[in-house]
Amino acid sequence: MALNPRITDWQGRVAWLVGASSGIGRATASALHARGAAVVVSARSVPALDDFVREHPGSRAVACDATDREAVRWGAGQVLAQGGRIDLAMYCAGHYKPQRATAFDLGEMLRHQQINYVGALHMLDAVLPTVLRQGSGHVSLVSSVSGYRGLPNALAYGPTKAALINLAQTLYLDLSERGIGVSLINPGFVETPLTAHNTFRMPALMKPERAAAEILAGWAAGAFEIHFPKRFTRWLKAMNHLGDALYFKAVRRVTGL
Repeated sequence: MALNPRITDWQGRVAWLVGASSGIGRATASALHARGAAVVVSARSVPALDDFVREHPGSRAVACDATDREAVRWGAGQVLAQGGRIDLAMYCAGHYKPQRATAFDLGEMLRHQQINYVGALHMLDAVLPTVLRQGSGHVSLVSSVSGYRGLPNALAYGPTKAALINLAQTLYLDLSERGIGVSLINPGFVETPLTAHNTFRMPALMKPERAAAEILAGWAAGAFEIHFPKRFTRWLKAMNHLGDALYFKAVRRVTGL
């Protein structure tokens, strides 16, 4: 059952991706460009954005820091000034550093919050008036399966992703009846600069290009939650139904932590 308007034709659609300098964001921007979308990429790294535009003629770059409210508002204004509308706003900026309670780092906890969650709020603040005025458009938030339930090493990262999951669900309830699509993207392990911090074997690790293909397929199907790779994410979803004692025991057995 489609929960969102299906997006199968991207020709001429204005797509703004915040956090698209690398990883899933960059791969998705590239896939959208290949399908004819008018792609605008944003991030802090000007050289990375310039590289994307050079490799994808016709795309545009708007450099801004997702943690800066006014910078994101300015970025949205630039997108509108040149494209006239916003058909897709995707928040894919992220920060990850493994942390456990035995080495609590408040600075890192707050940095995760500002980039992973507050930055998404900044994008929403900048684009919701436009999509509401249009009566159309699509908002997509990149969370993670680590937001499903607590996991070792995810003390800083996991709570921010859990917040994004709840945020996307509530956005859907508020916006779907107004013709605005909302999707939640929950990847497993994807080969990105963020997962490069992990020192353990990552099950079902996939390339960013494959993740982007899964995301576009989800938008084409009108899905709300887009999660991948299924052989890993379905297992985590099943674990959500375990009681606390069984869940904690299973996680300790699987991770050794």
